[in-house]
Formats: sequence, structure tokens, C-alpha cells
Amino acid sequence: MKIRSDRMSESIEHKCPSCGASLKFDVATQMAKCPYCDCEFDVSALAANEGDLSKDFVDLANDAGMEWEEAELYGMTEYQCQSCGGAIYSDETTSATLCPFCGNAVILKGRLSGTLKPDKVIPFQMTKEQALQGLEDHCGGKRFVPKKFLEDNKLEEIKGLYVPFWVYDAELDATVEYSCVNERTWTSGDTEYTERKYYRVTRAGDIAFDHVPADGSSKMPDDLMESIEPFDYDKAESFTTGYLAGYVADKYDLDQDQVRPRVRKRMEEGSADQFGTTVHYDEVSVTSANVSAKKSEVNYVLYPVWLMNTDWNGKKFTFAMNGQTGKMVGNLPADMLKLVSVTMAIFLGLGAIIAIGAFFAMNEFDIGVTIGGFIFSGIIAAVIYGYYKSQLKSVEYQHGAQHYYRDGSMNLKVKQDQFLYKRTTSRRINRN
Repeated sequence: MKIRSDRMSESIEHKCPSCGASLKFDVATQMAKCPYCDCEFDVSALAANEGDLSKDFVDLANDAGMEWEEAELYGMTEYQCQSCGGAIYSDETTSATLCPFCGNAVILKGRLSGTLKPDKVIPFQMTKEQALQGLEDHCGGKRFVPKKFLEDNKLEEIKGLYVPFWVYDAELDATVEYSCVNERTWTSGDTEYTERKYYRVTRAGDIAFDHVPADGSSKMPDDLMESIEPFDYDKAESFTTGYLAGYVADKYDLDQDQVRPRVRKRMEEGSADQFGTTVHYDEVSVTSANVSAKKSEVNYVLYPVWLMNTDWNGKKFTFAMNGQTGKMVGNLPADMLKLVSVTMAIFLGLGAIIAIGAFFAMNEFDIGVTIGGFIFSGIIAAVIYGYYKSQLKSVEYQHGAQHYYRDGSMNLKVKQDQFLYKRTTSRRINRN
């Protein structure tokens, strides 16, 4: 990989007027603070250091007619720290970083200007210490995590990162079809009857969602970023680089067109969920959901995330904390021997209790009741196994957009329930 020196890509460094040290954004005060003389400054007052971010910054590739190969344009870039003179290297998506020599906060102006300038930013509300405590609570608060993992896993990296998100508002026309069933059961003599009626249900109308996010960084796992939702967009601030001081920030490398399919899918699922509140049957499943936008708007926003990487037995584990709310996620290993032993003990113990109870109740051994008891205990054990296994897996794609539904926006224009057919089955029962 070739490295180019970006002479014309200006960097922004917010310095303390009193002592000249690099300012950092302080979570506790929500102000820019000097770590040496403790002077504090309103973040908006630092905007004077930025220059004009509304215009695209000149790129070295267009400087003085110089020609650059494509591989060079997408390689590493070298900056010079204004505090110590050290070389700072960044890839093409980094927009804020720290000098590896003096820790000086460096903001890369060319990555945050013109079309790359974010509309909003949610400042960090969680400190590094809170992130570390959250990680400890997350790992130690789950059953069936291997004891050696808790004792031996090593924290390799922790960093506060502003992740680029595309955030969508949309007013939609939505049409959703459901497959539904109503069931009733009755007995006559020694026969039990079950009747199932099948319906095609249609709901169509208006609905709106606000601030549905999709991360715009290819480096961030989408399921990890969705797992730490939601963020409170109402507390977002107008963007200024002062919020980035002391943190790492990325610019987007996935544009709106690339993330829009995921946002559309979540809005379709969200529409089906919301319209589904008007569908009342014993069984309801979504057959199809289609939406079209009547009005939409997208904003480019930076969201705060604490990322932590640990190593255990040669395996990497990644954890993330929502830097605004403190929600912590990350998949954990399972102590399978302990988990299987516990669930087997429940299976055998519960099955034995049912069999013994039936023996004393009937004064005889009934093989049918015994088998039924062990089948029941097996189901209970399987549910318990699945529950505790799922507790160790907190990273997953989110279904729908329930956190982003605009209250009161649902306006049903079509509400149709069509009966299709019914099916009746019967079975002989033993009344003794």
C-alpha cells in the first residue's frame, strides 16, 4: 500500500488559549476542557478554529496538475502533528484521530467539509471508565460464561469512536397482507373436534417513521451497530468539530443508496408490526409488506460508540457500548459442559418428580404417564437451555423500526378481512 503526504488537507487542532495544550471534549461537563490547566470552553466557541466547513476542501490529487494513481488515492495519508511534529497516518475514512506520540487530538478538515460535513452529532455521555465498568458487568452478569474467560480474557483495545450514520425520516404509503387463523375446539361424546378458519387480511394506509438509522461505515458490523440502538436523536447537536476532540471519528464510505435497502426493509417490517396491532386472530403471520415514500429526508449524523476488543484462547471478542445511553452488547462464549449438565439435571429431575408423583397418585406405575412426564420435562429443559444460550448472544440485527414509529401517524385506508376456508379435524379421546 502506498502512502501519500497530504500537504493540502488541513488539520484542525483545538488548543487551550491559556496553556496551549490540546483540548478534549469532557463528558461530565459537556464542554471542551484542558486536561492540564482545567480551563473549560463552550464547544460552540471552538467553531472559529474550523474555518468554513460548508465548502469541499481542496484535495491533493488536484494540486498543480499532479497525477495520482488510483491505488495512491485510496491508500494511507500522512499528516504532521502541529504539537510535536510527529507523523500521523490515517486511512481514507478517518476524520478525527489522536497523535500516537503526544496524544494530541487531530481533526482532518478535508474529511468533514462540504458534502462530508455531518448535519448533526450526538456527543458522548458515557466515559471510558463507565465503558470499562459496563464491559465487566456485561461479562460477569451472565450465567454460564466460562470462569476462565472472566479471569483470563485480555482487553486489547478500547476506543471512543464517532460512527457515521445515515438517519432517515419518511412518510409512507404502506400495504401489508397477513395470513391468519382462528381456532376453536370442542368435544362431543368421546371425540374432540378442532376447527381452523383461514383468512387473508389486508391493511393499507399512511404511516411515518423518524430517525431510522443505518451505519455508513463498511468497517462497522451492521448487526453490532443495530444491537446498541436506539439513540435519542432529539438530543443531537448541530455539528461542530469540538465534540470530536479527544475521540476517533470515521467518515462514511457507504453512501445513501447502499444503505437504503436495509432502511426500507426495517420500515416494511415496522409497518407490518404497527398495522398488525389492528389484526386480531389466534395466529397471524405476514405474507407481504410493501412501502412507497410520499416524503422522505435523510441526515448524515455521527453517533458515539465505545468499542472494546478482547482476546481469549486466541479468539477475538468485540463489544460495543452506546456512548449516549450506556447499552452494552457483545457475544460471549458458553460453558457448554455446565450448561448441558444443568439442563440434563432439570430434565431428569423434573421427569422423575412427575413419574413418582403419578405413581403415588394412582398407586401403580403408568408407562404412558411416565413417558409423557419426561417429554414435558424435556420441553422445559430445552426452553431453559435456549433461554440461557440466547442470553450470551446479544448481537443481532433488529427487527422492524418500533423505536422510530411516529406516534399517531398510522391512518388506515384499507381494512379488509377475507375468509378463505375452514378445516375440521377430530381425534378419539379417553374419558377414563
